[in-house]
Amino acid sequence: RQWLSGERLAGEVGYWREALAGMPVLELPADRVRPVVASFRGERVEFELPVALVGQLKGLARRERATLFMVLLAGFEVLLWRYSGQEDFGVGVPIAGRTRPELEGLIGFFVNTLVMRARLEGQPSFKEHLARVRQAALGAYEHQELPFDKLVEELNPPRDLSRNPLFEVSFAMQNVPRQRPQLGELLLEQKPLARAASKFDLLLVAEEDAGALRCSFQYATDLFDR
Repeated sequence: RQWLSGERLAGEVGYWREALAGMPVLELPADRVRPVVASFRGERVEFELPVALVGQLKGLARRERATLFMVLLAGFEVLLWRYSGQEDFGVGVPIAGRTRPELEGLIGFFVNTLVMRARLEGQPSFKEHLARVRQAALGAYEHQELPFDKLVEELNPPRDLSRNPLFEVSFAMQNVPRQRPQLGELLLEQKPLARAASKFDLLLVAEEDAGALRCSFQYATDLFDR
């Protein structure tokens, strides 16, 4: 709290104010009119990217000095552009918030939300767009300490009960290695939970699993049919 104050706080706010200035709301084509108040009811569609394809994506990332996350985000932004026709919009991205090695082993919820601005003006090639995504991501990582609620407070966008502030589409990548807990003779089995909710219009989640990517689209049933 002491660290994020004064000139440092002003610098963080100034960066995001400039980065998101004039960013329009993403309007995806929907199956029905947006309700006055969002219900947050949702469904999801699951799919998998196979090991061979993931290997090719990682190879592309290495050649372009990027990460797999950046490649997937760039591809997702192109998909959103194709459906919406918009060349400028924001995508919300959760970030672990563990910026120091001392925090790695601590139990706790450090996660913050960043707004990655997609800029597809000028009909860039995919590699050109990936370079833009990389630059935007690195800038966001350097200014990730500003809490999202503080960002909303400072930017003060028009509030609407049918929308979230600043973004309505999100992308999350889970790549922390997972191990099944060992509890003596107790046998554990993973069971999927039914999720009849969606926090956003659309959320893409990608999780690394034995070299493949298990993915799901979570979508608002107020707006979209399966």
